[in-house]
Amino acid sequence: MHQSLANPPPFPRSAEATDSGIPAPCVPLPLLVTGIAGVAGYNAFHYFRDRYPGQVVGIRQRDNFRLVGEGVVACDAEDPERLAELFAEHKFRAVLDCAGNCALKACELDPDLAWRINVEGVRNLITAIRTAGRQDEPTRLVHLSIDLVYSGNGYGRHVETDPTDPVTAYGKTMVAAEQLLLAEMPEACVLRISLPMGVSFNGHAGAIDWIQSRFAKGRKATLYFDEFRTPTYTDCLNELCETVLSYETLQEPLRGLFHAGAPHALSLFEIAQVVNRVGGYDPDLLMGCPRLHAGPIPPRAGNVAMDSSKLVRAIGYQPFDPWPLDAEHRPTDRLWHYRRDSFVGSPELLAEVLYENTRRRRGPDSSR
Repeated sequence: MHQSLANPPPFPRSAEATDSGIPAPCVPLPLLVTGIAGVAGYNAFHYFRDRYPGQVVGIRQRDNFRLVGEGVVACDAEDPERLAELFAEHKFRAVLDCAGNCALKACELDPDLAWRINVEGVRNLITAIRTAGRQDEPTRLVHLSIDLVYSGNGYGRHVETDPTDPVTAYGKTMVAAEQLLLAEMPEACVLRISLPMGVSFNGHAGAIDWIQSRFAKGRKATLYFDEFRTPTYTDCLNELCETVLSYETLQEPLRGLFHAGAPHALSLFEIAQVVNRVGGYDPDLLMGCPRLHAGPIPPRAGNVAMDSSKLVRAIGYQPFDPWPLDAEHRPTDRLWHYRRDSFVGSPELLAEVLYENTRRRRGPDSSR
């Protein structure tokens, strides 16, 4: 399922937040969403544009010519002057920072570029907010970081107080960005996310997109048995970001660092099993190996699954459903994707249950 900006994926509202007694979110507007070329930013941009028409601006790098549409503005993370112009023009009251170069191999081969985008981009954003902001109405900033700030050489279920030890240039720059932001803007909120499961603007930037594109073309895909993540539906992540951005939703704004991963961890191989079986693709196309057999560039993390209990306590409810939602779509062993029995997968089913959280359509009381 490839979506264009002209035909964005639907973003149905969940009744969970309001039905649980939590006030409906009210994001300070106008809102700036950065990094809309990435899966998290792309889905968030469309979600917030739908929620707050005419009040949301999304920025992408200048050389990403294909990413155009209403509300989309070209602005490089390394361009503080252009960023200052946008803040002066729109007077943003809230920022959701999804920007960053997450291409692992590209970051390893050009760490200076990774630093400019992932760290200096945050520095420029802080400067723009500080320069344009008013003391009586501070701009709310929520920054998305990543689980790859950890090496994953332990048993996973990382908590926020665990020391960071990234194995990639990407992870190292994300740690530096976190430290910069928490030191310079302690009132901001940093959410460490895992793999966001949703559509991408170009049809191959996301985890589902890349894996499915290999299978759809009859090409083999090799994924790792021992790299574990806590993937989340972008439906859930969008609503979490709305809650955290909103001053009125919580008793007091979230500040500091929080893990934002789903309650169910999966290996990259298991994620590919899900895509293979639910999509109805040839099971022989999926290959698996330990990360020890990966090439030297980029190095691979291990079990970076996160414990998000601190976030759940802070907001008062569990914001994430497991991905995939239905237990019948979760692997039980390494040969699970071969056993189809009466199960019939298809690209259409994949689009329905892996890109979107069907519980957002069913309602909060539906069975998981």
